[in-house]
Amino acid sequence: MMKKIVIVGGVAGGATAAARIRRLDENARIIVFERSGYVSYANCGLPYFIGGTIEDEEELTLQTPDGFFERFRIEAKVHHEVVSINREKRTVTVRDLEAGETFEESYDTLILSPGARPVVPPLEGVNDLLVFSLRTVEDTLKIHSFIEQNEPRSAVIVGGGFIGVELAENLNELGLKVTVVDMQPQLMNQLDGDMAAFIHSKMRAKGVELLLERGVSAFRSNGKTIETVLGEGESVTADMAVLAIGVSPDTKLAKDAGLELGLRGSILVNERMQTSDPDIYAVGDAVQVKHFVTGEPSLISLAGPANKQGRIAADNICGIESAFDGSQGSSVIKVFDLTAAATGINEKTAQSLGLNYDKVFLSPANHAGYYPGGKVMTMKVLFELGTDRLLGAQIVGFDGVDKRIDVIATAIRAGMKASELKLLDLAYAPPYSSAKDPVNMAGFMIENLNKGITKQFHWHEVGSLPRDGSVILLDVRTEGEYARGHIDGFINIPVDELRERIHELETCKKVYIMCQSALRSYIGYRILAQNGFDCLNLSGGYRLYQTVMQDKLAAEKAAHCGKED
Repeated sequence: MMKKIVIVGGVAGGATAAARIRRLDENARIIVFERSGYVSYANCGLPYFIGGTIEDEEELTLQTPDGFFERFRIEAKVHHEVVSINREKRTVTVRDLEAGETFEESYDTLILSPGARPVVPPLEGVNDLLVFSLRTVEDTLKIHSFIEQNEPRSAVIVGGGFIGVELAENLNELGLKVTVVDMQPQLMNQLDGDMAAFIHSKMRAKGVELLLERGVSAFRSNGKTIETVLGEGESVTADMAVLAIGVSPDTKLAKDAGLELGLRGSILVNERMQTSDPDIYAVGDAVQVKHFVTGEPSLISLAGPANKQGRIAADNICGIESAFDGSQGSSVIKVFDLTAAATGINEKTAQSLGLNYDKVFLSPANHAGYYPGGKVMTMKVLFELGTDRLLGAQIVGFDGVDKRIDVIATAIRAGMKASELKLLDLAYAPPYSSAKDPVNMAGFMIENLNKGITKQFHWHEVGSLPRDGSVILLDVRTEGEYARGHIDGFINIPVDELRERIHELETCKKVYIMCQSALRSYIGYRILAQNGFDCLNLSGGYRLYQTVMQDKLAAEKAAHCGKED
């Protein structure tokens, strides 16, 4: 008997499910309803079309309705919105948005892949023609057309997540003066603040203004410019504004149909991607998932999990047992010439869950130091104390960031211990890596902490260290480095002179030791520890400390200037 499968939503999870079902069942009738004018399009590529990196709008669509039918005999109907579900009759009510007609379509199995909607707060002026949002191809073409026709010189972006940061870069590259406004104290909330500081520094260096910890109260337009009104009388006037606050699960259909809902109104599914109705499956940004690391209910709006879920739903519909065991939120973003990536949980999440954790920072080069062109990346790896469980990682740098985050993501998925990163047998040649890969180095550092070979302190503890002589604050960088900038209260003895000058230090005092990246200070730590000193090493070194402090100063300056204006 021929199955009839109806799919609501033809992007990511929905398109993947449709193609997978056809590969498994040549006889099924598959109908996809998509309310926009496009199916199987690349949401993640939309900012790059606006910026001109992607020049042809056809490149944004991986498949067309005609192409879907020609290759897979899938009936993909665009500009068709499913407005209700009748679970008893097993039908959906569909509105043809072009013809203005409504009809019913029956199903044997229904897949919901409605995605998420941009968050649009009910603010004064939010519907003005100079205020845009970015989620669909139509949104992209609208912004692209506005820029071509009006040649704006400035833009305000409200929201500092993936879309906001990518759009800021692309508009900046077009020559616009860009201001990013966000209620949070940082951009890119998948990162911790100390890692986001590197993103802030890069964006400010490129001329992007960051107004953080600011909420938007209204938009006011004179027809030519748009004023984004912030708190305390502050405002920013620009030629256009874009809302990129975030997204929320688009689950009205599911709610109206009486399906069980979860976090923030998302659709509850089991590991087979089945909803509370066994004939209805749901995938993508609209569903609640289990976080792979914490086991907690989560909403993770990423293309990778959505595509996997579409395949899993299709497998189960076609009689193949398949299960989704959670998402760990692995992500990567380009920020001008920087790359930022994350997997697992960050420190903020570990704290909120009350986990007993520790972290290491390291600043390795992307390839062998003797091979030309090497660039430093900053890595932060979290692990659980006692169990040595890998919790997550964040990396900001240049070449090779994506490779390392994928290795750590794989290690988390495989259940490896944090110190076992040292054992990974990773490819090495001078242009690509070092014999001791940065991921191996993280494992070595974690092992040293676990075995008590080293102890550490962190950048946020520096300010509270006593400066009364009761402890020794020691900087083991070169005299030149120290002269170019150092932390108040730290004395300078270069590591290569430390053995000869160890008599200058009092053994009875605890030593807080630092260098540029924490590597030379680790060497100094071991020299001192074996001579009877109680030491702690500054994790991440002066490089991390300086970046975070400069970021805080820049944020305070922006806040002060805003109030003066």
